[in-house]
Amino acid sequence: MPVPNYGSGSIANLMGSLIEGLGGKPTGYPPLSCLPPAEVGEYRQVVLMVVDGLGHEFLKRRHSGSHLEALSRARLTSVFPSTTAAAITTFLTGVAPQQHGLTGWHMYFRELGTVLAVLPGVSRGSGAPPKPVGEETRLIFRCGSVFDRLPAHGYMVSPRRIAYSGFNLAHRGKARIRPFDTLDDFFQAIAALLRADRSRKFVYAYWPELDRISHETGAFSPEADRHLAIWAEGFGRFLECAAGTGTLVVVTADHGFIDTDKSHTVDLDDHRDLAECLRLPLCGEKRAAYCYIKPEHRECFESYVRAELGKIAELWRSSDLIERGWFGRGVPHPSLADRIGDYALVMKEDYIIQDWLPGERRYEHIGVHGGTSESEMWVPLIVVAV
Repeated sequence: MPVPNYGSGSIANLMGSLIEGLGGKPTGYPPLSCLPPAEVGEYRQVVLMVVDGLGHEFLKRRHSGSHLEALSRARLTSVFPSTTAAAITTFLTGVAPQQHGLTGWHMYFRELGTVLAVLPGVSRGSGAPPKPVGEETRLIFRCGSVFDRLPAHGYMVSPRRIAYSGFNLAHRGKARIRPFDTLDDFFQAIAALLRADRSRKFVYAYWPELDRISHETGAFSPEADRHLAIWAEGFGRFLECAAGTGTLVVVTADHGFIDTDKSHTVDLDDHRDLAECLRLPLCGEKRAAYCYIKPEHRECFESYVRAELGKIAELWRSSDLIERGWFGRGVPHPSLADRIGDYALVMKEDYIIQDWLPGERRYEHIGVHGGTSESEMWVPLIVVAV
């Protein structure tokens, strides 16, 4: 069971390499030995492409021998939990969840007294549209932006539908946002930035579609295979277009995937005694759920989990995960403990756990992530100089 290697081999360490290489101050996470800051510093421009859901195992098993796989320099661990909300925030702040404080798709914010789906910024089960950026956003996101750490021009290349979301705006710092609509737009927007002028640049570019496809059809589905092959073709054309610009191109991911099915789904509707112990809905992820327990039900909760779920879930006191360094190193975010509950259920094999609020749209995903399996935790590090 791999857990994040914040000492020398995680995406937080990758950010340490890029930030120091571009002249920024150390983040507290040592740079990668396989991509030292000195190498990064040789280039006028750096592009960080994040392909949401591109796991190292998927690349090796399904695209072995491809041009993209051949460019892979190493594998890195994601953060914990291995999910978009936690990992993308690491790319956009330069630090791990220990410091930035975002710990899953659904999070309880004591400051606001509610559980939010943090990336769209909506209360769980409300169905309400996201609120505009304001005081609530400033309360939630307090870690700063990676772009403000760098003595370079910064750019965020983002899908148009989320380009100006509260999450993006809270983390843009001094960066300029470049929306895109299609895969061709994605690569063309990056190439245009690289050829615009001779200034030093850091371009962060996010591609979401492999994640969507993997959720809907499965991590190792023909649809996911085809999509990555199309993306890789576009990437090859981009490298030709960007040739001679003095750019270091880094491709990685926020997490990988595993597949699950109904037979390995724990639904709280079927575990009413367990649900009765909770004072809040489940938070975090279906593969790593944070449980907020009524004080008088702690013993009952522990006994029930061990008896009924012991073979399919690891039960952790959430404070122990902080002590063991699962969320990162160093001084924690002041609200970290509030945001991970009293206990964490880290699901084994390909199991998930879920609950539903009244009126909440129920859905099923084949591909899932957030846990600590190799397929979820390991992501590729692809490095190309152009």
